[in-house]
Amino acid sequence: MVESVRMDKWLWSVRIYKTRTAAAKACQGGKVTVDGSSVKPSRAVKTDEVIQAKVGSVTKKVKVLGIIDRRVGAPEAREYAEDLTSVAEYQKARERRRHPGFHRPKGTGRPTKKDRRELEKFFSFMPRHWK
Repeated sequence: MVESVRMDKWLWSVRIYKTRTAAAKACQGGKVTVDGSSVKPSRAVKTDEVIQAKVGSVTKKVKVLGIIDRRVGAPEAREYAEDLTSVAEYQKARERRRHPGFHRPKGTGRPTKKDRRELEKFFSFMPRHWK
């Protein structure tokens, strides 16, 4: 078993982030915290620490159960990290996906310039074949 491992490598290994680069950028951007303070990607992970990582719109809270330096399957990753994220946090993310970011009541006439900008912003996130 490994004695110490970098924060970005551990976050990638237990499948918090899809790539190690994404984990490193999250650390550099202040989206990963331990005990309320931001951490660098090179910081060593210690067992029994509680790590908060913002992944998309969800802030995941994970307790370190073990140190690992290689990416493993999801069932095995659960042996190294305990998910402490509240159910409400996951529900909040589901609600955002269910309801679009732009709503315009029917019968309000032509869209204003502000409405058009919001529509363009909304449709820029959609795949091209949906447009």
